[in-house]
Amino acid sequence: MLFFSLFLFFGFDNPPSTMESFGKDGIVDEKLNSILNTTTFDEPSTLVLKIALDVDAYASTKAEIDQLRLQLSEGHRQGQIAFDEVKVAFTNLLVDKIIPYWYGTPWSFEGHTAVPQQGQIACGYFISTTLRDMGLKLNRYKLAQKSPIDEAKTISCGIDINRIVQNNTTKAFEEIDCLTEEGLYFIGFDAGHVGYLLKREGQLFLIHSNYFQPGSVCMEPFEDSRVFNSFTTFYLVDISHNDALIQRWLDQDSV
Repeated sequence: MLFFSLFLFFGFDNPPSTMESFGKDGIVDEKLNSILNTTTFDEPSTLVLKIALDVDAYASTKAEIDQLRLQLSEGHRQGQIAFDEVKVAFTNLLVDKIIPYWYGTPWSFEGHTAVPQQGQIACGYFISTTLRDMGLKLNRYKLAQKSPIDEAKTISCGIDINRIVQNNTTKAFEEIDCLTEEGLYFIGFDAGHVGYLLKREGQLFLIHSNYFQPGSVCMEPFEDSRVFNSFTTFYLVDISHNDALIQRWLDQDSV
């Protein structure tokens, strides 16, 4: 479909493929193949730009993702798609398909819109809404209203939560950098803020509904973020490599 050409594709190294991808007649369709074999985008900083796509396209995207999830689930069940490929697909779909619709949506402490580019959205609702729209079974209101540490516990699905306490921002950045690998993470900032932390090609980016400039959902270099530089306590939870979370997505079990 035409609107798929508007999405920004950049990202992870292609996952090692030791088997044929699954789809109709055992071969994956073109859309799923493009997700499992993403190319590299040269300038990830351009994702701070607002992507103005209509509501119907967003609904279609969510439906497309659900169909891809079914293909991935069936392919994995039949042993034709490795679970590592499923995790890469989940990450790329969330980062490159769902989240870009939200860039430029205004921040508000009380914001809880469910529609990108319409209304306002708080940081917690940005996380819970995008995860729900990705296809995870969760209550976006309850998740958004939790404290950062409790939100981290829910998203973790039982895996370890890294707690970083560091007054020196340079050391805090270095510690977080060492704790992360290529992929997407949930990050909580003490009791005050939440967002996604993305590492791609060795660089860290914060994706969040930003109450500082520009006052909207954006992606920015993590080290330069005013939000990051305003806190000393951080909660870090892996999303991309969280087997329990991704399995719940495949099986449509509640988070």
